[in-house]
Amino acid sequence: MKKVIAAFNMTLDGICDHTAGIANEELHQHYAELIDNAGTILYGRTTYQLMQFWQTLLHQPSGEKSMDDFALSIDKIQKLVFSNTLKSTGWNSAELAKRTLSEEVLQLKQQSGKDILIGSRSLIIQLLNSNLIDELQICIHPIIEGKGLLLFDQIKDRIVLKLMKTKLLNSGAAVFYYEPTGQ
Repeated sequence: MKKVIAAFNMTLDGICDHTAGIANEELHQHYAELIDNAGTILYGRTTYQLMQFWQTLLHQPSGEKSMDDFALSIDKIQKLVFSNTLKSTGWNSAELAKRTLSEEVLQLKQQSGKDILIGSRSLIIQLLNSNLIDELQICIHPIIEGKGLLLFDQIKDRIVLKLMKTKLLNSGAAVFYYEPTGQ
Protein backbone atom coordinates (compact mmCIF):
# COMPACT_ATOMS: atom_id res chain seq x y z
CA MET A 1 0.00 0.00 0.00
CA LYS A 2 1.22 3.50 -0.80
CA LYS A 3 2.33 5.83 1.96
CA VAL A 4 0.96 9.33 2.40
CA ILE A 5 3.93 11.62 3.05
CA ALA A 6 3.52 15.21 4.20
CA ALA A 7 6.64 17.17 3.27
CA PHE A 8 6.93 20.80 4.27
CA ASN A 9 9.32 23.58 5.26
CA MET A 10 9.06 25.66 8.40
CA THR A 11 11.18 27.95 10.52
CA LEU A 12 12.32 27.07 14.02
CA ASP A 13 9.29 28.92 15.43
CA GLY A 14 6.84 27.01 13.22
CA ILE A 15 6.25 29.56 10.45
CA CYS A 16 5.57 27.96 7.08
CA ASP A 17 5.21 30.92 4.72
CA HIS A 18 6.84 29.98 1.42
CA THR A 19 9.36 32.85 1.64
CA ALA A 20 10.54 32.09 5.21
CA GLY A 21 13.02 29.28 4.48
CA ILE A 22 16.43 29.03 2.83
CA ALA A 23 15.76 28.03 -0.78
CA ASN A 24 19.19 27.01 -2.03
CA GLU A 25 20.67 24.40 -4.36
CA GLU A 26 20.74 21.68 -1.73
CA LEU A 27 17.10 22.22 -0.74
CA HIS A 28 15.98 22.15 -4.38
CA GLN A 29 17.92 18.90 -4.89
CA HIS A 30 16.38 17.38 -1.75
CA TYR A 31 12.83 18.10 -2.91
CA ALA A 32 13.52 17.12 -6.53
CA GLU A 33 14.67 13.68 -5.30
CA LEU A 34 11.61 13.36 -3.08
CA ILE A 35 9.29 14.25 -5.96
CA ASP A 36 11.13 11.96 -8.41
CA ASN A 37 10.46 9.03 -6.05
CA ALA A 38 6.73 9.76 -5.60
CA GLY A 39 3.78 9.15 -7.88
CA THR A 40 1.40 11.96 -7.01
CA ILE A 41 1.48 15.24 -5.12
CA LEU A 42 -1.63 16.83 -3.64
CA TYR A 43 -2.05 20.60 -3.43
CA GLY A 44 -4.64 23.06 -2.25
CA ARG A 45 -5.38 25.96 -4.59
CA THR A 46 -3.11 28.53 -2.97
CA THR A 47 0.00 26.35 -2.90
CA TYR A 48 -0.74 25.01 -6.35
CA GLN A 49 -0.87 28.51 -7.78
CA LEU A 50 2.45 29.32 -6.07
CA MET A 51 3.97 26.15 -7.58
CA GLN A 52 2.95 27.23 -11.08
CA PHE A 53 6.01 29.51 -10.92
CA TRP A 54 8.05 26.43 -11.90
CA GLN A 55 6.22 26.16 -15.23
CA THR A 56 7.97 29.34 -16.39
CA LEU A 57 11.38 27.70 -15.89
CA LEU A 58 10.41 24.90 -18.26
CA HIS A 59 10.22 27.42 -21.11
CA GLN A 60 12.77 29.91 -19.81
CA PRO A 61 15.37 28.04 -17.72
CA SER A 62 17.01 30.06 -14.99
CA GLY A 63 20.49 28.73 -15.71
CA GLU A 64 20.72 27.50 -12.11
CA LYS A 65 20.86 23.71 -12.43
CA SER A 66 19.11 22.86 -9.16
CA MET A 67 16.17 25.16 -9.92
CA ASP A 68 15.85 23.96 -13.51
CA ASP A 69 16.06 20.32 -12.36
CA PHE A 70 13.38 20.94 -9.73
CA ALA A 71 11.16 22.50 -12.42
CA LEU A 72 11.53 19.32 -14.50
CA SER A 73 10.70 17.14 -11.47
CA ILE A 74 7.62 19.13 -10.48
CA ASP A 75 6.44 19.15 -14.09
CA LYS A 76 6.63 15.34 -14.40
CA ILE A 77 4.81 14.33 -11.22
CA GLN A 78 1.04 13.95 -11.34
CA LYS A 79 -0.59 16.78 -9.38
CA LEU A 80 -4.05 16.58 -7.84
CA VAL A 81 -5.46 19.99 -6.90
CA PHE A 82 -8.21 20.59 -4.35
CA SER A 83 -10.07 23.79 -5.15
CA ASN A 84 -13.62 25.06 -5.08
CA THR A 85 -12.81 27.99 -7.38
CA LEU A 86 -10.44 26.78 -10.11
CA LYS A 87 -12.11 25.60 -13.31
CA SER A 88 -8.91 24.22 -14.87
CA THR A 89 -5.30 23.71 -13.80
CA GLY A 90 -3.41 25.08 -16.79
CA TRP A 91 -0.82 22.31 -16.41
CA ASN A 92 -0.85 19.04 -18.35
CA SER A 93 0.31 17.00 -15.36
CA ALA A 94 -2.32 18.47 -13.00
CA GLU A 95 -5.99 17.79 -12.56
CA LEU A 96 -8.71 18.99 -10.25
CA ALA A 97 -9.86 16.57 -7.55
CA LYS A 98 -13.36 15.21 -8.07
CA ARG A 99 -13.89 13.79 -4.57
CA THR A 100 -13.19 14.96 -1.03
CA LEU A 101 -9.62 14.92 0.22
CA SER A 102 -10.17 11.85 2.41
CA GLU A 103 -11.91 9.95 -0.40
CA GLU A 104 -9.13 10.76 -2.89
CA VAL A 105 -6.38 9.79 -0.45
CA LEU A 106 -8.04 6.52 0.52
CA GLN A 107 -8.52 5.60 -3.14
CA LEU A 108 -4.95 6.58 -4.11
CA LYS A 109 -3.51 4.52 -1.25
CA GLN A 110 -5.18 1.39 -2.62
CA GLN A 111 -3.64 1.74 -6.06
CA SER A 112 -0.25 0.29 -6.92
CA GLY A 113 2.65 2.60 -7.57
CA LYS A 114 4.72 5.22 -5.83
CA ASP A 115 3.88 7.13 -2.65
CA ILE A 116 1.61 10.16 -2.34
CA LEU A 117 3.06 13.52 -1.31
CA ILE A 118 1.11 16.26 0.41
CA GLY A 119 2.49 19.70 -0.37
CA SER A 120 -0.04 22.13 1.13
CA ARG A 121 -0.42 23.24 4.71
CA SER A 122 -4.23 23.08 4.62
CA LEU A 123 -4.19 19.52 3.29
CA ILE A 124 -1.59 18.42 5.84
CA ILE A 125 -3.78 19.77 8.67
CA GLN A 126 -6.90 18.03 7.34
CA LEU A 127 -5.12 14.71 6.83
CA LEU A 128 -3.41 14.83 10.24
CA ASN A 129 -6.78 15.50 11.85
CA SER A 130 -8.18 12.49 9.93
CA ASN A 131 -5.22 10.22 10.82
CA LEU A 132 -4.36 9.75 7.14
CA ILE A 133 -0.67 10.78 7.20
CA ASP A 134 1.83 7.92 7.28
CA GLU A 135 4.98 10.03 7.42
CA LEU A 136 5.93 13.65 8.09
CA GLN A 137 9.08 15.06 6.51
CA ILE A 138 9.51 18.45 8.11
CA CYS A 139 12.46 20.59 7.04
CA ILE A 140 13.20 23.05 9.84
CA HIS A 141 15.19 26.09 8.76
CA PRO A 142 17.51 27.82 11.25
CA ILE A 143 15.41 30.98 11.27
CA ILE A 144 13.14 32.55 13.85
CA GLU A 145 10.66 34.44 11.71
CA GLY A 146 8.56 35.91 14.52
CA LYS A 147 5.38 36.28 12.47
CA GLY A 148 3.48 34.48 9.78
CA LEU A 149 1.43 31.37 9.14
CA LEU A 150 1.99 28.55 11.65
CA LEU A 151 2.14 25.04 10.24
CA PHE A 152 0.38 23.16 13.04
CA ASP A 153 -1.96 25.71 14.63
CA GLN A 154 -5.19 23.91 13.69
CA ILE A 155 -4.49 20.39 14.90
CA LYS A 156 -7.49 19.06 16.89
CA ASP A 157 -5.85 16.42 19.05
CA ARG A 158 -2.37 15.63 20.25
CA ILE A 159 -0.35 13.55 17.76
CA VAL A 160 2.59 11.53 19.06
CA LEU A 161 5.36 10.98 16.52
CA LYS A 162 8.29 8.59 16.30
CA LEU A 163 11.52 9.99 14.83
CA MET A 164 12.67 7.69 12.02
CA LYS A 165 15.73 9.58 10.80
CA THR A 166 17.20 13.02 10.19
CA LYS A 167 19.03 14.68 7.33
CA LEU A 168 21.22 17.72 7.90
CA LEU A 169 21.64 20.28 5.15
CA ASN A 170 24.66 22.54 4.73
CA SER A 171 22.47 25.63 5.30
CA GLY A 172 21.84 24.48 8.88
CA ALA A 173 18.35 23.27 8.01
CA ALA A 174 17.43 19.77 9.15
CA VAL A 175 14.85 17.38 7.74
CA PHE A 176 13.10 15.32 10.39
CA TYR A 177 11.35 12.15 9.26
CA TYR A 178 8.52 11.23 11.62
CA GLU A 179 5.89 8.54 11.71
CA PRO A 180 2.66 9.01 13.72
CA THR A 181 2.47 6.33 16.44
CA GLY A 182 -1.32 6.27 16.68
CA GLN A 183 -1.24 7.08 20.40
